[in-house]
Amino acid sequence: MSPRLSIVRHGPLMTVQDQGRYGYRSRGVSTSGAMDRDAYAIANALAGNKPGAAAIEFGLIGGSMTTDKDVLVAVTGGNCKIEIAGKPVAAWESHILQAGETLTVGALQGAVWGYIAVSGGIATSPMLGSRSTHLRTGVGGMDGRTLTAGDVLPLGEPDMLTPLVLGQPYFRRPHPILVVPGPQNDYFEEAVWRDFLTRPFQVTTSRDRMAMVLNGPPLRAFKGHDIVSDATVVGSIQVPGSGKPIVLTADAQTTGGYPKIATVASFDLARLTQMPSSQNFAFRAISPDTAEELFIAAQERLEAVLGSVCSKTKKRFWEP
Repeated sequence: MSPRLSIVRHGPLMTVQDQGRYGYRSRGVSTSGAMDRDAYAIANALAGNKPGAAAIEFGLIGGSMTTDKDVLVAVTGGNCKIEIAGKPVAAWESHILQAGETLTVGALQGAVWGYIAVSGGIATSPMLGSRSTHLRTGVGGMDGRTLTAGDVLPLGEPDMLTPLVLGQPYFRRPHPILVVPGPQNDYFEEAVWRDFLTRPFQVTTSRDRMAMVLNGPPLRAFKGHDIVSDATVVGSIQVPGSGKPIVLTADAQTTGGYPKIATVASFDLARLTQMPSSQNFAFRAISPDTAEELFIAAQERLEAVLGSVCSKTKKRFWEP
């Protein structure tokens, strides 16, 4: 019998997520998938899973869970208090969770989205080629909903139970959030663009897997804030009549009727979604060609980190 994972206590917005659901946006199906693709991928690698295996995503607080067979578990996304059978263990590395023991994951520090990967991966039934949960439509994951206490998730068979660590540190360098001018960038006068690129913004508490509302200088569109609905992408920055920009994220709708001043560069979106509410940040505009070059560089950095995963018996290169 395959192993199972039982949720004892659930955190906010705890869902099953994988790489996402691609090829269906033209039919109105959102991409979904992990809000922080890098942290999700690293968690899977540490758990010994193949890329694309489903994991648990949570917002702010992780909760607790147990299994009926020995498995590897890894928690990433940010630093937090983690215990197995009451004993503290570290984030960003994997640990053996023995049958009947309880994994407890506390509150994230300096981050919003966390990931719990289990060896073998979460083996719920795929929907349109993905196990990712889309809450608005009730698709994927555990019956299309958030996880709750008492849920029992099927797991795949683990390939190995050797605890792993990163052989090099994973970090994101602080810098302005990089954006590419959007399809309605000409709806906004030069003075508005100057405010957009020079004045601080903050993520408000109005945020979920669908979108993030920002505080900052009001962005007024001189051509108006209503357009004929057209396509959106993950990272689109819509500006409604309030002048408060809305950044679309993993579960966002595929079309929208507000002008889009810019699009967050795909490799920088996770850094924005992980930003705690009320923290100041700035935007900086780049060209599509520069965004493509930086995307390739970001992918190469991630591949280097994933390739550095090694057994705990090997010393990490930054350790004395």
